[in-house]
Amino acid sequence: MNIPPGTVNPPIRNEEALRFLLTRRSRPPKTLTAPAPDRAALTELLTAAARVPDHGKLEPWRFVVLERPALERLSRAAGDYARAQGLPETVAAKGVSQLGDSPLCVVVIAVPRPTEKVPQIEQTLSVGAACLSLLNAALAAGWGAGWLTGWIAHDEGFAKTAFGLNDGEWVAGLVHIGTERMLPPERPRPDFDQIVTWVEA
Repeated sequence: MNIPPGTVNPPIRNEEALRFLLTRRSRPPKTLTAPAPDRAALTELLTAAARVPDHGKLEPWRFVVLERPALERLSRAAGDYARAQGLPETVAAKGVSQLGDSPLCVVVIAVPRPTEKVPQIEQTLSVGAACLSLLNAALAAGWGAGWLTGWIAHDEGFAKTAFGLNDGEWVAGLVHIGTERMLPPERPRPDFDQIVTWVEA
């Protein structure tokens, strides 16, 4: 379509997409159950996750998909690791159950790229965008999904072995995806008078 110079077209609203974004709600991973998306369905979600702002086209992220046998194995490993490290039982249990109860988990791994052109903070923001895009794609496709971290993500001694991290990599999120058993209640939302500043001139 040829648009004459100087022509300004009005924005075209995508009502369905806006309605989704205005009402989206993460699902607590502990409320999810099988079935989870199969590989074909998950590939579509990962395609959406990788379609995010990425200054310099660096792809400063990658995905590790944990299916049920892997999750069961890592849940046991988390328990063994927690006991060896002397973690409090209540803390340990959160990591163990997060892995053991999940129908499927995608570990979003930050892969910092050495470059003078793109600051590391911009790469980090792209990783966060990939987490949110994966979460939203799963919700939009009808799955329940939630984004967690916790000690299993942040403890380098556990995460490096469990998730196959290379030097310099770190876990940005564990996105759990499955079938929701219940619709979570709405949570309080921000007070826009406190977070929005209008600058008129």
